[in-house]
Amino acid sequence: MKYPKEYLDEIKLRLKVSQVVGKTVQLKKRGKEFIGLSPFKNEKSPSFTVNDEKEFYHCFSSGEHGNIFDFLMKTKSIGFGEAVKTLAAEAGMQPYRFSNFDQKKDLRFQTYKNIYKEYSDYFHKDLLNSKNKEALDYLNTRGLKKNTIEEFKLGYVPWKNNFYEDLLQKYSEEDVNLTGLYYKHDKSGKYIDRFNSRIIFPVNNITGDPIAFGGRIIKESKLAKYINSPETEFYKKGSMIFNLDKAKSCRSETSEVIIVEGYMDVVSVYSAGIKNVIANSGTALTERQIDIIWKFFSNPIICLDGDQSGQKASIRIAEKLFSQINEENKIYFSIMPEGNDPDDYIKKNGKENFLSFLKEKQIIQSYIWHYHLKKINRNNPFEVSKFEKEIKKLCYSIKDETLKKYVLEDFLGQIKKLTPIQNTRQSYSRFQKYNKQKNYQILNETKTLHEKTSHFSKTHIKEFSVLFIMLNYLNIALQKIEDISEIKFLSEKNESLKKLIIALLLEGNDKSKIQSKISSDYNKLIKEINENSSIQIITKAKNDDAILELLNELLTELKKLNDLKKIESLEKELINNLDENSFSELIKLKSQLNRD
Repeated sequence: MKYPKEYLDEIKLRLKVSQVVGKTVQLKKRGKEFIGLSPFKNEKSPSFTVNDEKEFYHCFSSGEHGNIFDFLMKTKSIGFGEAVKTLAAEAGMQPYRFSNFDQKKDLRFQTYKNIYKEYSDYFHKDLLNSKNKEALDYLNTRGLKKNTIEEFKLGYVPWKNNFYEDLLQKYSEEDVNLTGLYYKHDKSGKYIDRFNSRIIFPVNNITGDPIAFGGRIIKESKLAKYINSPETEFYKKGSMIFNLDKAKSCRSETSEVIIVEGYMDVVSVYSAGIKNVIANSGTALTERQIDIIWKFFSNPIICLDGDQSGQKASIRIAEKLFSQINEENKIYFSIMPEGNDPDDYIKKNGKENFLSFLKEKQIIQSYIWHYHLKKINRNNPFEVSKFEKEIKKLCYSIKDETLKKYVLEDFLGQIKKLTPIQNTRQSYSRFQKYNKQKNYQILNETKTLHEKTSHFSKTHIKEFSVLFIMLNYLNIALQKIEDISEIKFLSEKNESLKKLIIALLLEGNDKSKIQSKISSDYNKLIKEINENSSIQIITKAKNDDAILELLNELLTELKKLNDLKKIESLEKELINNLDENSFSELIKLKSQLNRD
């Protein structure tokens, strides 16, 4: 149920963040902010801040950040609705009354949860009966002790049971069937238990209520080894995470959480004493799931089986989630040795060896790089070229613009090292001869051009060169779009054209569309750029990496010229008006230029 924005804003208006947080954290006033020890991390020096003016808290040690609703949800382990109700009462406001439709849906959800709890409790108790010795023996052979079985409330559903009829004594047929626990048999028309003859693993929501199950057979069979509850009105596989309700208690001790493949892996790792372990619920890890995980753990480690299917699954996950990474939230990979899953590995090697193995984890960009690198022939230029294109495409998908720039530069640097020249003396000699010819050609063309462009300033020519790259090498211009935007061209016409090209690039236009959309007002200028830009000759013998390097040099030089102009302007300003801010900026700019 969605609360109106006005209602939530009224709560925030009546309650200060420091007022809400101060009931849990001892705060001290420091300037406009409050500071205290983090409720999310064990720390000796306070790094937790509260800002009433901006209506948020921020924890520098854990990265946790949010408003009063977020704080209650994370510290009290409650849902959003309950947080709203609690804070509304604290603010002296009446509970929000939803429409009849909302109320009915809420009632259906309560009924749904009640049925799942009764089903879970019943078959958990049934598992512990001596009559289900076969199921208990199976769990014991998997290394699970009674305390683990009880903690996870594992159950067993015998082939013949009457629990469906028991439920109908308390709930309507419609409500029971809504849960997906039963399906209708085509021939008999009777409702059959979905988890017949299976161990069941309760899948809990974040507050610990069971809302789905995973089921595993205990005997060899043609049936699927694992099955999951079907999606319902209240259970969406792509949003659920197995064991997060228990694992979240570890967030004050670590920023890492281990994501494994299946229910048994979670239970096994957990029972070994490693509590920060979870699994995606019967589906490939989704963007929604990683967003939920990041709310509690900023450094998840994906630890899948070491077989071929596990490796394929891991690279699919890596490439799907690559666009989501940012400076605060990362993703790591630690793939099991071939023939092992986390459950097997812990049983064979123990907890400490498993933890040591996890320390060798790879950050997502490194994992993607090495995975694909193993698949290509480094001496085959076609394979390397294809590899480079795929890597660039992945980098462009990163939503964090600043991170995108640096990850791309890192990848391009590594690609540059891939194919060292290994030629015979003869072929090298031919290359040298060809290169000399090209260089002489370039030198001659440059000399001729220099004679033509002597009436333009050096700065003007540099601006022409940047514009030439922007018009002809769109992929390179996009990599440096932020840096180009920050520099103000001294020529008004050049600056105007630069801004127009940036706008068209950000809209996703290709080269031909950009050229067609630039008005005839710029025809003369573009002609001057094409005739007088020295870089057009240099780029003939350069690859993309070299052109990117040339662009970086041009931008560095133009930035220095920008700074010199600012210094000149500030010095003039200070003659007439001694302003502290202007003086500080002047000192900063001069220091920057000296460092450069």
